[in-house]
Amino acid sequence: MARAPKVMTQATQAYSFSRRAWLLGAAQAGVGGLLIGRMGWLAIAQNERYSLLSESNRVNMTMIPPRRGWIVDRHGQPIASNRTDFRVDVIPDRLEDKDRVLAHLRQLLSLTDEDMARINADLEKAVGFQPVEIAENIDWDRFAAVQVRQPELPGVAPTRGFARLYPAGAAVAHLTGYVGAATAEQYKKTRDPLYVTPGFKLGKDGLEKTMEPLLRGTAGAKRVEVTARGKLVKELATRPDKPGRTLHLTIDAGLQEYAARRLGTNSGSAVVFDCLTGEMLAMVSMPAYDPNSFSEGISHLEWKMLSADDHVPLMNKVTQGLYPPGSTVKPMNGLALLAAGVSPEERVFCSGAMRVGTGVFHCHKRRGHGPLNLKQAIEQSCDIYFYEMVRRAGYDRIAPVARALGLGQKFELPFATQRYGTVPDSAWKRRKYHTDWTVADSLNASIGQGYVLANPLQLAVMASRIASGRDLKPTILRDLYKPQAQPLAIDPEHFRIIREAMNGVVNGGGTGGAARMQIPGIGLAAKTGTAQVRRITMAERRAGVLSNGQLPFKLRDHALFVCFAPYDNPRYAAAIVLEHNGHTVRNLDTPMIGRDIMTYLFDRERALKNLAEVEPTWGGDIRTRMTAQEAAFRAANAAPPAVGEEAEDKPATDARAVEAATDASNASTEAIASDIANGAGPARTGSPEPETEAERRAAPLDREAGPQDRR
Repeated sequence: MARAPKVMTQATQAYSFSRRAWLLGAAQAGVGGLLIGRMGWLAIAQNERYSLLSESNRVNMTMIPPRRGWIVDRHGQPIASNRTDFRVDVIPDRLEDKDRVLAHLRQLLSLTDEDMARINADLEKAVGFQPVEIAENIDWDRFAAVQVRQPELPGVAPTRGFARLYPAGAAVAHLTGYVGAATAEQYKKTRDPLYVTPGFKLGKDGLEKTMEPLLRGTAGAKRVEVTARGKLVKELATRPDKPGRTLHLTIDAGLQEYAARRLGTNSGSAVVFDCLTGEMLAMVSMPAYDPNSFSEGISHLEWKMLSADDHVPLMNKVTQGLYPPGSTVKPMNGLALLAAGVSPEERVFCSGAMRVGTGVFHCHKRRGHGPLNLKQAIEQSCDIYFYEMVRRAGYDRIAPVARALGLGQKFELPFATQRYGTVPDSAWKRRKYHTDWTVADSLNASIGQGYVLANPLQLAVMASRIASGRDLKPTILRDLYKPQAQPLAIDPEHFRIIREAMNGVVNGGGTGGAARMQIPGIGLAAKTGTAQVRRITMAERRAGVLSNGQLPFKLRDHALFVCFAPYDNPRYAAAIVLEHNGHTVRNLDTPMIGRDIMTYLFDRERALKNLAEVEPTWGGDIRTRMTAQEAAFRAANAAPPAVGEEAEDKPATDARAVEAATDASNASTEAIASDIANGAGPARTGSPEPETEAERRAAPLDREAGPQDRR
């Protein structure tokens, strides 16, 4: 059945039209409301944001790198300062006839092909108003040559800025570190426009890196008005930079440089403390790199030379070097024995060897020392005395005193890298090796070998705490409100006995007679030490252990020395560690170095005179030797003297050469640990301490140094 058609009446039509009109009106009102709301949001809530964006389109800013704060010593002398830096930049927006201008600059500034390639690449990526670096650290003559021709060179901007200067050069390298341009990774991480500003540099290592927030300062800005296309309209007011703050150290800059020079051609370190406050007066690691050269950017050839050097100039040996402390721990062990109830007058007969179980453990003096008490054992560095006494007491009675005197401790110092060493005991060995402590372990530890490891900083702290009897905390940042150190929980009478014994090491016919002070009324107390670093096979033990003079550099024993002066009222304490020194050259050995460094603190003129007498025999001062070494390396590698492509940008103390040296040290330690486990550790041959002062004097003062010694 068909459905009847719907009838559309006039009323129905009117209703349908009204509904559609209402819906359309509502939609229009809604859109209008949204537009009004959006306009209100932009005009009111976002007013400040878009005003700034508009202003940034009109005004462009070029960052002005801030001047870094100075690093000064305890007397206000500059350790790191700023010098005038002459540089030439190009403003791409102003550059006319680029090829002609760049050709002219190449001639004036003696630019290389590599420089030109880098400049062209930078210009292609540059924003119109952003400066592009042409050359930095240029001399005055070249700067002036560009400046007087500036009318002929549109777009060229010769400017005077500031660059970092380290007056003492390599002597402070591992103390201050160095500065360098920010890497792409650093910029991506922060998105700070200052990081890509020509001339800006930030701390890369040492104090420059850890104290970066204090030293950096606040950037300034050069403002220019530009068109929408970036064309310059006019220059506006410039906002000056705010320099970084000055960093005051406890270091004595004169002593720091003297100690670095006095280490001579050695690979080693020296640390000096004020016994009254715990302030660090010198912290030297040599050889080192020149931070001035690093800050300007070194070539791959220079980096290769430093990395290949077996003296590892890239390593801060004060905090990163770990060494068996050798006989320098015998005074500390003496304190522990006294605390354990050992009488200082009880004697032990040294025949030159001692049998323990099926093994025989030797003294460094094969004929023996005869009967000795504690004081005499320290003076003569007798191994048998300490073997016997530590065997009786047990090394678990020694370890707590070692820790109380600074071994194995972490110190709150502004350095990114510290290795803390090992103070072993039975619990430690059980955790690490899952075996029990043995008598052989105690005997090796009693002469500062075996599992015992320390860095030079810890040894200097040990010397200062023995000298003062206080729990001195090492500091390197000047703090006028530092609290006074508290006395250690050790009997003051025990300290007196040990100090007297250490005085006898130098002034009573002991092993350190070469360190006797040349200043009337000033007595130096000390303890010498020698540490075996190589694995001695059983075959070599049977045939006779080779002397250091018969070994290549890397296989020689370390030489160590801890001291303080005056011995009867200690004011200064120091530790000197020489890698692979082997006591082979007398004026480059620890006793005379320690004597001269201490002499500087009491009689500077005499110390400088002593240095002037011996320094020429080593090939001159630090800069002279470094220059000669670089020239020889370049000649051997047939490389031109010009600086080419820069080396990889990374902290020197994190370099692969440092990692390799650390791995080698760890491997040597593990090899000796393996020997100990098999009953063939260092104690089987005794500490390699020179027997008498006469033997030290038998070594030539100025022997012809081999390739590994001439630095």
